[in-house]
Amino acid sequence: MTEPQSVAEIATLMPAQERIWDAFRRWGYLQARLDPLRDLQPLRLTDLDVFGPEAEEARRIYCGSIGAEFMHIADRERRLWMQARMESPAITPDRMRILEWLVRAEVFEQVLQARYPGTKRYSLEGEAALIPLLAAILDAAAEQGTQKTLLAMSHRGRLNVMVHTVGRAAAEVFARFEDVDPRSVLGGGDVKYHLGATGIFRASNGTEISMHLVSNPSHLEAVDPVVMGRTRANQRRRGENGLLEVLAITLHGDAAFAGQGICAETLNLANLSGYTVGGGINILVNNLIGFTTGPREAVSSLFSADLAKRIDAPILHVNAEDPEAVVRAGRIALDYRCAFHAPAVIDLIGYRRHGHSEVDDPTITQPLRYRKIQAHPPLWKLYAEKIGADAEPLVQRTRQDLDAAQREAREIEKRAPMRRLPRYWNSFRGGPYDASLEVDTSIPRPALESIGESLTRAPEGFHVHPKVKKLLEQRLEMARGQRPLDYGMAEALAIGSLLSQGVPVRMSGQDTRRGTFNQRHAALIDTETEREYVPLEHISPDQAWCEICNSPLSEAAVLGFEYGFSRDYPEALVLWEAQFGDFANGAQIVIDQFIVAAEDKWDLLSGIVLLLPHGYEGQGPEHSSGRIERYLELAARDNIQICQPSTAAQYFHLLRRQALRSWRKPLVVFTPKGMLRHPAASSPVEQLSSGRFQTVIPDAGDGSAERVLLCTGKVAHDLEAGRRRLSSGAPAIVRVEQLYPFPEAELAAEMDRHSSAREFVWVQEEPGNMGARDFMVRELERLARGRAILSINRSESASPSTGSHHAHELEQKTLLAMALGGKSGAMSAS
Repeated sequence: MTEPQSVAEIATLMPAQERIWDAFRRWGYLQARLDPLRDLQPLRLTDLDVFGPEAEEARRIYCGSIGAEFMHIADRERRLWMQARMESPAITPDRMRILEWLVRAEVFEQVLQARYPGTKRYSLEGEAALIPLLAAILDAAAEQGTQKTLLAMSHRGRLNVMVHTVGRAAAEVFARFEDVDPRSVLGGGDVKYHLGATGIFRASNGTEISMHLVSNPSHLEAVDPVVMGRTRANQRRRGENGLLEVLAITLHGDAAFAGQGICAETLNLANLSGYTVGGGINILVNNLIGFTTGPREAVSSLFSADLAKRIDAPILHVNAEDPEAVVRAGRIALDYRCAFHAPAVIDLIGYRRHGHSEVDDPTITQPLRYRKIQAHPPLWKLYAEKIGADAEPLVQRTRQDLDAAQREAREIEKRAPMRRLPRYWNSFRGGPYDASLEVDTSIPRPALESIGESLTRAPEGFHVHPKVKKLLEQRLEMARGQRPLDYGMAEALAIGSLLSQGVPVRMSGQDTRRGTFNQRHAALIDTETEREYVPLEHISPDQAWCEICNSPLSEAAVLGFEYGFSRDYPEALVLWEAQFGDFANGAQIVIDQFIVAAEDKWDLLSGIVLLLPHGYEGQGPEHSSGRIERYLELAARDNIQICQPSTAAQYFHLLRRQALRSWRKPLVVFTPKGMLRHPAASSPVEQLSSGRFQTVIPDAGDGSAERVLLCTGKVAHDLEAGRRRLSSGAPAIVRVEQLYPFPEAELAAEMDRHSSAREFVWVQEEPGNMGARDFMVRELERLARGRAILSINRSESASPSTGSHHAHELEQKTLLAMALGGKSGAMSAS
């Protein structure tokens, strides 16, 4: 017997009424009346058209202004819940409240258009129902106990949402349109429709919900994982009730949701234990156009929202010109989220009254659609007629309020932020580096040994893998000073000591729990049961919390999430580890737009740590370079820290410094691969109980060398190994452990100590157009006082490294010979 191929065939296997309802539950959304302009025509479906008057009720429910997709959900309980909500009578909403929202939203846009013609604002007209939709979601959330909402959105309608949902005064928004003294924003700030805002939304039951609209760049969906990370951090702060008390709402454009890969990456985080926020509300503000590109050119599936089916989320397509259906959809979505701690999606289908921005003419590319739009009344007029209300007094009152707001805007501070930072930021600061911020990062020997014992102990009866058991025995010896510490144990002691001091730690990345290079083993796995035990969670009874997560195979969404988490947990050490350093390429937007620029654009700080494995060891173009040059190009005004610790002790002190200093700046760490266990990079435990992170490690000699080699990272160990084989004329070797902020005083002192040196040579493994060469040579020339600054490096190349291990060895041998033999230049003199 063959399987049924259509609803019509399935119908023969069911009772008559059940056949009807099953068909419309599955496919009714395809004939729903969703497009206000009727350009998106319902599909003709034989599977539904076979039914006559007997299907009238099912057709009314599933082919009206809401097209509900939920039969794809695997969980039967969730399907039945959605079915019951859709088939229950709709509650009549507060119609005058909806009308007021619509009037305020559209008149706000009209006033901005009239007062500031030719200025970009990215109007919400055509999607004004978004404002009552958000109000309905927040009203329902207030009833469920929500106290805080984090909101992510791009520029379309952002100013409107700031005023009517977040609760900022219209005068503050108008002030951003007034003339601003250009000297107050030189080299910093951002455009008004990217700015974040905080405020209060007063729900219909009187509850006040704290609102936070997250700052966002023009990369439309880049903020999605950021708001998820921030939500997770806020939920973590609130404990077991956090999932209900903190809500994430993410607004998307239809073209961006379908086209931007970060949307799929972020959706995939929804049900992962290390990243879940108990479900968010996703709203597509669907104009059926992306700039000038229509749906047939931008979306392969029927709906932009189809992407959400991958996570079994219900999708409520809704006609943006039926405000009561919009409000109902919002409440269903929120209640579903709270019932199942799972995401829900609302596809708000409307139109865009103007061009992509108000200075763009859309009639050039969509003349027929915009002929319809120009003749189409605003939604508030249509809704007022539908409910028989006279909206004119409300319109006039709104205009008067906005006129007063504009007058007020001329008197207020144009650059005043529209947000207030939470109290947990009071202890931290940004701005330029100040040496007074340095802290003691050492730990007494007895404490180190005690932490080491906790790190290497498994529960009674726990079956540790023999290889890991041997490693734990070695690590215990390291903690006791019986053998030198490697990087893995130095990191574990740094994190363990911070936890015992009350500093929370969160670390994530691909295969991070074990470590790409088999170096971490943060989670022990019982070989008999696969039960997990994380020693870092058992350092002491009163320790801080610790999360170490394996991430999905994603860079952009995961780094965005961790950046967001760091924004709302500044007292925690938050780390993201790339599998290899150049894998951070996949998260470049997050790095460029948030991590390095947020302080300059939005005056927002973060202490996020990026761990980027780096080193030339013959592994090929994609596994050698962490792209040091890119981060140095992004460094300015002490915005980030860029370090490459060459020993285990240096790494220990660096991590503790990042957590314990009150100076909150992102830290980019180029971590070793082959040197993780190398004796030359290991450290005695005594170096952890004294000293601190050295930005520059001086040469051990007396300063009489005629040639000084300066370098960073693994090549320092290669140079020192080669120097030991020289009989005479050995150069000095100075390790630059912190590249930025540039350690000027430390390097100047070391260069002055070598007053008889005739030349200083920057040595790097990377090609001449990569690595730190250009940055370091420029900075060293400022300190050289006329002495020669030379460089040795691989020849310039379009690719970071050769793919041949033998070629790599030949290149490395040549590079070291040139450095130690008194030559300079590229592999072949340049």
